[in-house]
Amino acid sequence: MLRVLMFLVPLALSVYAFIDCISTKDDDIRHMPKPLWALLVLVFPLVGSISWLIAGKKRSPAADGWSGARGGRSRQWVAPDDNPDFLKSLDEDKDDDPRRDES
Repeated sequence: MLRVLMFLVPLALSVYAFIDCISTKDDDIRHMPKPLWALLVLVFPLVGSISWLIAGKKRSPAADGWSGARGGRSRQWVAPDDNPDFLKSLDEDKDDDPRRDES
């Protein structure tokens, strides 16, 4: 079983890194052009995959500790129950409901 894992884990890592590399926008790639990163991941699967994950693409704002529209950055998607705009719209819908019985 261990021999199978020693083959499958690097293979899965390489496949993940290659797909992540080719699906990443050109603006989010660091240090080398995208085709060179993809070639590095294909030719040197383990080293290329690890280097892609560590140094190849820009980290997301959430990975830097950013979780909202602070500091002048654009807004990120928020779950509906955490979104104040969505919760306000529910209150407005409730106020506009003609079936609501006022006593």
